[in-house]
This record gives sequence, structure tokens and C-alpha cells, in this order.
Amino acid sequence: MKVLIVDDEEMIRGVLKEYVEFEGNEAFEAADGMEAVRLCRDNDYDVILMDVMMPKLDGFSAVKEIKKIKDIPVIMLSARGEEYDKLFGFEIGVDDYVTKPFSPKEVMARIHAVTKRRASAEGPSPEVYTFEGLTVDMAGRNVYVDGEKAELTPKEYEILFYFIKNKGIALTREKLLYDVWGFDFYGDDRTVDTHIKMLRANLKQYRKFIVTLRGLGYKFEA
Repeated sequence: MKVLIVDDEEMIRGVLKEYVEFEGNEAFEAADGMEAVRLCRDNDYDVILMDVMMPKLDGFSAVKEIKKIKDIPVIMLSARGEEYDKLFGFEIGVDDYVTKPFSPKEVMARIHAVTKRRASAEGPSPEVYTFEGLTVDMAGRNVYVDGEKAELTPKEYEILFYFIKNKGIALTREKLLYDVWGFDFYGDDRTVDTHIKMLRANLKQYRKFIVTLRGLGYKFEA
């Protein structure tokens, strides 16, 4: 596994690199967001550890630029723990968020969890699902609304994929948070509701398939 570590603090990069390589993975380093974007243009990585506050280009801006060219899982590393920052990160496609100071072992556990979820979501399943004018190509990670490709964030796609795999099943917000985000500590109901609101907007009239269960959660009915 190839891991890109992006942080302006050399000591933090060194500690994370040591743990990444200790488990038999390859570690690559970038000292700022601009360098990270350049590296991602020319190379492929399995996961990115991205600091938020950096010179030249901050972590959030770097993630947005990287997501334009490649869909690489991202774990944000930051001393800022405000809920707004976390929600913003998830909205632009961040997969997980670790607040400094952190344990390198915890970061490695997050890396394994994120890559495992992504591999499961992208599994070799060739199915194409059609619900009226909504077409979802699982293998190609493409969603079409009346023949027009919908531009979903990676997290919106994962939510829709999860809904389809659990079609007709009542899903609590807590279960969605745990199964799709892979954690149950940093997020809350608003994290789920915010992403589903954005997903519904992208599905246009087929938002009707995502049914709100008052006081419980959601269900995909089609």
C-alpha cells in the first residue's frame, strides 16, 4: 500500500512514515498542499494523510484539487476539532478525520478501516441497477439521472451504494454513520442528514426513493 503523508511538520511526517513502513507499506512525503497536488498528478496512492493548516495551500484546498483529478481516500490530520471543520471535510470528500495529538497506532487503524471500506464499496461487482430513470453503475462508480451523469462526491456515492445494497431495510442514522463512515465518535445525526440532503439534491426527482423514517432514519424504496 502506498501512503502519502502531507504535513508541514517534519517530525510528524517522520513518525507516521516510520509506522507506515513498519507495517510493510510504502510512505511518501509532502511538506505542503501544493506539493501534495503535484505528487498526486504524477503518482497513484492508496490513501493520503492530510494536515489542515499548512503554508502555500491548506489541506482542505489541496483535497478539493486532488479530488478533481483522482479519487484517493483521504484522512485529515488537524489540531482543529471544531464540528464545522469536520462536516466541511466530509462534504468535500474526506473519508475520516483524526484530531491532533493522535496516536500513530490509531492513525494506522484508521488507514486500514478506510481502505477496507473503499475496497468493499468498489468490489468487483459488475451490477448496474436501474430504478425508473435512475441508473447506478456500481463497478464504474457512475450515477445517471434520466441519462445525464450526476456528479456525486465519493461519500454521496458510498451512501447511495449502501442504500441500494440495503434496499427496503429501515436504517437508523447511527447505523449509517457507523457502516458508511466507519466510526461512531466524531460524527452525529447532522453529519448523516447533511450528506443525504446533498445526495437527494443530486438525484433530483428520484430523491423520492430515499424515504425519511421520522424519529428513526432512512429507507431506500424503489
